[in-house]
Formats: sequence, C-alpha cells, structure tokens
Amino acid sequence: MKKGKFIGIGVGPGDPDLLTVKAVKTLNEVDVICAPKSSKSKPSVALSIIDPVLNDRKSEYETLEPLFPMIENKKELQKYWADAAQVIIEKLNEGLDVAFITLGDPSVYSTFSYVFKIIEGMDFETMVIPGITSFTGCAASAKMQLAEKDEIMVIVPKVDERLSQIMACGDTFVIMKTSRHSDMLEDIINQDKRDKEIISVQNCSMNDEKIFDGFVEDKKYLSTTIVKFKNKK
Repeated sequence: MKKGKFIGIGVGPGDPDLLTVKAVKTLNEVDVICAPKSSKSKPSVALSIIDPVLNDRKSEYETLEPLFPMIENKKELQKYWADAAQVIIEKLNEGLDVAFITLGDPSVYSTFSYVFKIIEGMDFETMVIPGITSFTGCAASAKMQLAEKDEIMVIVPKVDERLSQIMACGDTFVIMKTSRHSDMLEDIINQDKRDKEIISVQNCSMNDEKIFDGFVEDKKYLSTTIVKFKNKK
C-alpha cells in the first residue's frame, strides 16, 4: 500500500482570507487534518481559522486534535510530540495524507517542527506550505514598515538577558507573546536612549484585533510588540 504524505500548513495570523491559495487547495483535498490544541477545554485557534474552508468541503475528512500543553518541561513535551507523531504515522501508513495546521508559518517557532523532525526521518513523503507570519500580519495591520534599506530586524520569542546584549545591534525588534514578560521588556527597551516607535497588536487580523501605541498592559496570549528605533546610537 502506498503511504500517505505529511503536510505542514501555515494558516496565517487569524483572518481566513489570509490563507494562501495553495493552503486552501490542500485543505480541500487532504484526508486528515491535524490541529493540536494547548488544552482539552480550549478549541484549536488554527482549526477555527480554517473553518470556512472546511465548511465548504464536498468530501469527507478526519480531524485529529492532539494535546500540546503550554509547559516548559522538555521531557514532558517530547512525550506529547512523540504521541502526536505516532497517531499521524498510523494514518500515513493507512495511505492517508495528513495536514498539520499551525498558526502563522510552519518554519517560525512552530510546534509543527518537532513532529516534522520525527516523521521526516522515516520513509514518508513530506511537504511544507508557508503561511503569513504573525509579525508581518501585525505590521500590515499597524501600517508599519518593519525594515528599510540595511536595517537589521530581530525576532524575539522570549525576553531575557540576551535581549539586552543585542539591543544596540538591531533597528527593529519584534517581540512575540509579550504578555508573558511585559515588565522586563519595558525595562530593557527604556534603557535604550534612541528615539523609538512602539506598537502592540493583539489578536492580529481577527474580529477582536486591537492595535495601540506602547506596550501590552493585559495578559492576552496573542500579543506582539514591535519596537522600531529611528536612529542608531
């Protein structure tokens, strides 16, 4: 029996209209859709984004929703990744194509990458379909230019002492999930005396999107802050 194909699909920041043509075409054809979620009680955000596509589908499909909890313990996380990979592998061995959907782009801080590494090392055909990243979506919503000429842009997934060490080397800093470390972020940014523009975006491109000047003040998970320095020291 021919084995199925494993496909990673970036579904963008939130607006279903931002799905790529290739993503929509694949979602209409694939046998199984894998949409991990962070909690048993919370629906998958990525799955909600592709709902309009799935609602228009003419053919039947199966949905998998493995649990990928938001924990720091790497050993525990590896077990969740391995369990998800095993379920996907079973479907692939049945000859079914499986699409793993992920917010933004599969190559940027995506849990897809951990499962992909397991499956890619086996005898399966794989493919990755890129998606619009959260930070380019935020920049578009804020009508903000991320980088010009030879400016250096830095993507920051977690605020710690490393940010202080590289601050002087960058012109634009995109800080993801800023609600987790807003106080430390403000301290580090304010230590830099360059003129700067600070924009924060929450729930980018969704119906409840919020754009405002300055740092994040609440604890919404899908929060991104863009800091653009206007001149170097």
